[in-house]
Amino acid sequence: MKGIILAGGAGSRLYPLTLVASKQLQPVYDKPMIYHPLTTLIEGGIREICLVSTPIDLPRFRQLLGDGSRMGISIEYREQARPEGIAQAFLIAESFIGNDAVALILGDNIFHGADFASAFGHFERGATIFGYQVLDPERYGVVEFDGSGKAASIEEKPATPKSNYAVPGLYIYDNDVVAIVKNLKPSARGELEITAVNMEYLTRGTLRVEKLHRGMAWLDAGTSTSLHDASAYVQTIEKRTGIKVGCPEEAAYHRGFLSISQFEEIANAMPCCEYRSYLQSVVKQVGRTN
Repeated sequence: MKGIILAGGAGSRLYPLTLVASKQLQPVYDKPMIYHPLTTLIEGGIREICLVSTPIDLPRFRQLLGDGSRMGISIEYREQARPEGIAQAFLIAESFIGNDAVALILGDNIFHGADFASAFGHFERGATIFGYQVLDPERYGVVEFDGSGKAASIEEKPATPKSNYAVPGLYIYDNDVVAIVKNLKPSARGELEITAVNMEYLTRGTLRVEKLHRGMAWLDAGTSTSLHDASAYVQTIEKRTGIKVGCPEEAAYHRGFLSISQFEEIANAMPCCEYRSYLQSVVKQVGRTN
């Protein structure tokens, strides 16, 4: 399975911060926002990743992440000249996807305490999306369940939601997704809607919706308030546990993408900072347990 991170858009809700850097390069406490969706894919065992962003921001992402080899993965880059909906990412990355299944994650979505490795690893066909209970479902795509717990409908930002289960920005599709998006018509707002893609799979009877458990957190850091809330959450967890949230190098090591010697080399190559000290502490911990 391959992975796509959609890190485009104008970031208008974060103005004027996005005059300086794109939304997905804004800090979430101690690291760039993009580290979080990248870590989610790596934790799930995905090694081939395509990052889709604007022509202006792509050089900054390349400077930050390179080709991914220092994390034991490969990262390709694709340009989104104009933001025309989430589903547009599949058309932009069509040559990257090839004949494979693909997971798409939005660059401003932060997950903590969720394990998607099973969903990625056991995926065979159709589509898998997720449901997460929220207080304000009218802000999101909303999934309605029938009496047997299966998805009955999906609506985009409904005025009267049929449930309080929002659909987070992480989606898994088989290779049919490219053809489905090619046949989509733009919505009234001129976008290729991801909800329309999910509805097509629902109509086909191949959509699976997994409810995320109550112990995990999903944060959408797309506004100034939610960005601050996400930073406060990450800071609290890290200070309480001593474990970093959204650390792609550590995730790569735990997935076996990096050896301990490669991991140590990466840490030592960094300038003196808290992030380097943390990675070095992980190396020491491994040494104590071996």
